[in-house]
Amino acid sequence: MDKIKFGTDGWRAVVGEDFTEENVVKVAKAAGKYIYDNFGREKLVIIGYDPRYKADEFSLIAAEVLANSGFKVLYSDKILPTPVLAYNAKLLNACALMFTASHNPPEYLGIKFIPDYAGPATSEITDEIVANLDKDFTKFGEGKIEKYDFSKDYFKHIETLVNIDKIKNLKTNIIFDGLYSASIGYFDKLLDIHGIDYKCLNMFHDVNFGGGMPEPKPKFLKDLILLVKQRGNSVGFANDGDADRFGVINENGEYVSPNEIIAILLMHLKKYKKMEGPIVKTVGASLLLDKTAEKLGVEVIETAVGFKHVGEAMRKFNPIIGGEESGGLSIQGHIPEKDGILANLLVLEAMAYSGKSLVELQNELYEFVGCRFYNDRIDKKLENQSQVKPVIEKFKELDKIGKFRIFKKDFKDGVKIYLEDNSSWILVRPSGTEPLLRIYFESDCLEKIDSLKFEITKFNIT
Repeated sequence: MDKIKFGTDGWRAVVGEDFTEENVVKVAKAAGKYIYDNFGREKLVIIGYDPRYKADEFSLIAAEVLANSGFKVLYSDKILPTPVLAYNAKLLNACALMFTASHNPPEYLGIKFIPDYAGPATSEITDEIVANLDKDFTKFGEGKIEKYDFSKDYFKHIETLVNIDKIKNLKTNIIFDGLYSASIGYFDKLLDIHGIDYKCLNMFHDVNFGGGMPEPKPKFLKDLILLVKQRGNSVGFANDGDADRFGVINENGEYVSPNEIIAILLMHLKKYKKMEGPIVKTVGASLLLDKTAEKLGVEVIETAVGFKHVGEAMRKFNPIIGGEESGGLSIQGHIPEKDGILANLLVLEAMAYSGKSLVELQNELYEFVGCRFYNDRIDKKLENQSQVKPVIEKFKELDKIGKFRIFKKDFKDGVKIYLEDNSSWILVRPSGTEPLLRIYFESDCLEKIDSLKFEITKFNIT
């Protein structure tokens, strides 16, 4: 049995292998000890779960462990998205456990610990929880479990962030792919409440996610893309398994990258909502965001990859928007946790305020910035973890890659190499969970990316 490890967004494992009742009890007790040591037994605990196999059963086991340890536990009365539970953690001044494996394959389940500030737990917090795994914690008291509807207050809050009445005026067809995920009953419910018409598909919870993956990427959105193309004048939306990530399809049936969405929303929030502050982005996010921010006179704050770093910076700097290239974002006035439901609604709001289609907003963005950017990534498997550091060090020592000279390096997450054309970079970083290097590429020219990838293949990485 592998050791329980908390990564960038909680602990995840395969159900029946490492994700077992025994380990869930251990994690629940460890989290309980953390809460007790830092806040006392009076701290409220809230628990939710997504549609995954046995997520409801395991989450109830955790609720019982914590109630038996003297805590009052509010337990979700239905499947819910991570951002809904996270918002309630802040609203109710509670610590939360969310049972989800986000966009991982269906056989996985996981636990996210969400502190009362409503963002991903920092490494200091998860390190303390992991340190508690081998410590005894059974503080018997008069705790209890209450079923609770977390959706109502979340809906009220979203209605203060998004001008949903404005969305009613859109002439564009809205298509929602439930993707068998936790956003079913939330994104569509908000549209229903306000009488906004939409079409939908895959609107039931399935532990196997329809035989695909609970990830809103083009590969798993073929039904949505086809329907958008068939209907015409349509935009499509989806979320991942726990609805903290978003996927958007434009009127041409094309996937709109998270980098583009974040940039479009930065322009929208600055121009129409008159928001002030910086943008927070990860080191793996596109230069498109830097260029957009520069044109808008907005400061850029860059973090390591992972929304826990974005969330931490959001709590510190109160930015207009914070986002990552993998499809997560949040905005000023919301929680420092990614929210795919909010992201989808904001895209509709941006279209409604501007009176433009999503394709037109994309074109406007590139005209504003003055260039396009292209991205790619390769994953290089190593034999063992000990090989990772020497390869990273090798990249740190480079002064050029092929014919491309390096003019700047950044070491906040692996090594990021900026090339002298001022529009191309390479990021080399370890995966954090396995002996694997992730190598990201960006340039304003596809030929440059191909050339850089070719140069990297010459490296004796292993």
